Amino acid sequence: MEFKHLVEAAEKWCSGNPFDLIFAEEDDERRLDFYADPGVSFYVLCPGGTDNFHVWSESEDCLPFLQLAQDYISSCGKKTLLEVLEKVFTSFRPLLGLPDLEDDSFEHYHADMEGEPGPDHQQMGVSQQ
Repeated sequence: MEFKHLVEAAEKWCSGNPFDLIFAEEDDERRLDFYADPGVSFYVLCPGGTDNFHVWSESEDCLPFLQLAQDYISSCGKKTLLEVLEKVFTSFRPLLGLPDLEDDSFEHYHADMEGEPGPDHQQMGVSQQ
């Protein structure tokens, strides 16, 4: 993807969350820098061919929160810039003072698997008579 399209996508993404795109450079490296109060910053190195995206932060406080996004990027399959940015935003929610997002579908499934079986579910195993 052309760098200017990545910048446009990043600016659009920023309109829906606390981050601002504060720097975009294509000369030395295809880099996008983001910042949000209170001092949460990171940058994304954009691929220029077959490479993957890379996220990093100059802030020691932010680095541990980027592990989730780094793992996501290195997992199978190509990722889009928006997918990477959303994963970073999710990772930084505690630093931004936002509640963690719960995966409702997993929670619902997990809740269904716990406890006693409902009346419409037969229990496997020894019958109780």
